[in-house]
Amino acid sequence: MKRILVNGAGGFIGGHLVKRLKAEGCWVRGVDIKHHEFAVSHADEFIIGDLRDQRIMADVMKGIDEVYQLAADMGGAGFVFTGEHDADIMYNSATINLNTLHFGVKAGVQKFFYSSSACIYPEYNQTDPLNPECSEDSAYPAAPDSEYGWEKLFSERLYLTYMRNYKVRVRIARFHNIFGPEGTWTGGREKAPAALCRKVASAEDGGEIEIWGDGRQTRSFLYIDECLEGVRRLMESDFTGPVNIGSDEMVTINQLAQMIMRIAGKAIAIKPVPGPLGVRGRNSDNRLIAEELGWKPSCPLYEGLEKTYQWIQEQVAISQSPQLTTVSLVA
Repeated sequence: MKRILVNGAGGFIGGHLVKRLKAEGCWVRGVDIKHHEFAVSHADEFIIGDLRDQRIMADVMKGIDEVYQLAADMGGAGFVFTGEHDADIMYNSATINLNTLHFGVKAGVQKFFYSSSACIYPEYNQTDPLNPECSEDSAYPAAPDSEYGWEKLFSERLYLTYMRNYKVRVRIARFHNIFGPEGTWTGGREKAPAALCRKVASAEDGGEIEIWGDGRQTRSFLYIDECLEGVRRLMESDFTGPVNIGSDEMVTINQLAQMIMRIAGKAIAIKPVPGPLGVRGRNSDNRLIAEELGWKPSCPLYEGLEKTYQWIQEQVAISQSPQLTTVSLVA
């Protein structure tokens, strides 16, 4: 039985990945600084620990065959693009990656998966919302739009140097806006699909919601099950990457909001307001993953949004429940 470590198992993608690996018959150790907020972990062993701590990292690597490194200090545009968290983002994530490789190699781990990000792509290639350039070979000359992107790019190179110098196997994926149920949906770190689902679920029919900017900025969004399928195919392949794992179904943020309104059965006005935006346009270029892995995502955005909206609508209803409020006050 393959023994696997998932760093960041208390997060959105990590929690879903643990379930997937267990369904495939693996033994899984999960580690995170917190328990999962919205689900009970399926891990055989779940360790609460700070992956910046070398003692913790040395301990969790024992007896492990493969590591999936998903842990990072991250969030949506409201967290990444304000500039207020840049030092923490770079220090925390870089330290986790340095520890993962150093102590993984010392413990004899043979294979590592690293979750990079589309944020590594140059800002100068993403100024046209209708024609962004995000092919894997366009990453250089480097000019990410955030310190988050710079750290991800540094860590890609870190994993590749360990592969060359220590002869471990490495797989690198650049994620493009992964979404779905059981993810952060409020509090400032949520990404656009979750934020808009929350706003629409909370709004009255005929009301309005706020969107940062003019809403014409473009993105693509990949449903969580598709993400995991791409990750597992990459890990079982002979291809190192980096490779995009994302959808190429590009939409404007306004179109994303309108899809969610249609799912909710509500007519809601959009009010543009100032806010952090990131690049003007971004879309996953899926030519390389199709060529190397013979695979492409198949779940339409609308279908994934239906499942996500239903789950977030339930969370909103729970949070607004008078009974929940009373219990909280008593506690």
